[in-house]
Amino acid sequence: MSGDPRTVVRKFLARPQHEGAGAVVRRSIGRFELKYFDPFLVLDEFSITAPAGFPDHPHRGFETVTYMLQGAVTHEDFEGHKGTIEAGDLQWMTAGRGIVHSEMPASNGTQKGLQLWINLSDRHKMIEPRYQEIASTNIAEASEDGVTVRIIAGESLGMQSPIYTRTPTMFLDFTLEPGAYMQQPVPESWNAFVYILEGEGVFGKSRSSSTTAHHLLLLGPGDRLMAWNKSSKMLRFILVGGEPIGQPVVQWGPFVMNTQEEIDQTIQDFENFENGFEKARYWRSEATQDQEF
Repeated sequence: MSGDPRTVVRKFLARPQHEGAGAVVRRSIGRFELKYFDPFLVLDEFSITAPAGFPDHPHRGFETVTYMLQGAVTHEDFEGHKGTIEAGDLQWMTAGRGIVHSEMPASNGTQKGLQLWINLSDRHKMIEPRYQEIASTNIAEASEDGVTVRIIAGESLGMQSPIYTRTPTMFLDFTLEPGAYMQQPVPESWNAFVYILEGEGVFGKSRSSSTTAHHLLLLGPGDRLMAWNKSSKMLRFILVGGEPIGQPVVQWGPFVMNTQEEIDQTIQDFENFENGFEKARYWRSEATQDQEF
């Protein structure tokens, strides 16, 4: 490779905070120090134990990617789409012009996972909603020299994900055995970050100090990431990259558009059950109905 490896330019520890109905999230992107990392709006590492969860709520103008790490979550939406994703499973939801859904624990104990919000360009914000779901057993995986990668989106070690990304995106789940080293190409024009799930690793330069779990590392320019596990325990992290959209972002909670006028229109559409939110008038998720009685 002819270009330079990417180095770490900013580092954040994602501290626990409360979201939804009793859920605990470690938010790294989408907090006050890092409102937006184009095209990424939010990265949450979430933890929910029944009866906590994310009851009925709307979205418009972006995609949500849910990747389960432990337990299971049941999701339902006002289109009648319902399913359960378990540890290792993936749901890639394009909210587009509008969706109302719930995400609630489906088993006892604590459910853990990652949720990433990816912005959509102005020409895709009002498309019809769609889902892409892949069970854990169908996620492409490759191993080489103490490095194992699960390919959520994009490609690595000659394997490719079937996920279609409207905003060009890579999402890779790496596990490095003690002593292992990896390098992964990343398109030079993309923004990219690492989020550490377990263990500790060295990123960018081999002489850098190691970084521990729950840290977000923003990567500077370059054409690849290099990482080392110099510890005696397993290292697990995600590498995520995306093509910047370069358009204005106006966000109001679960709505992400390009102008304040579009946000005002979205709130009006939601309150009046119009322009994509028609089915929200009479719909309640089964999980919400169960809690109301």
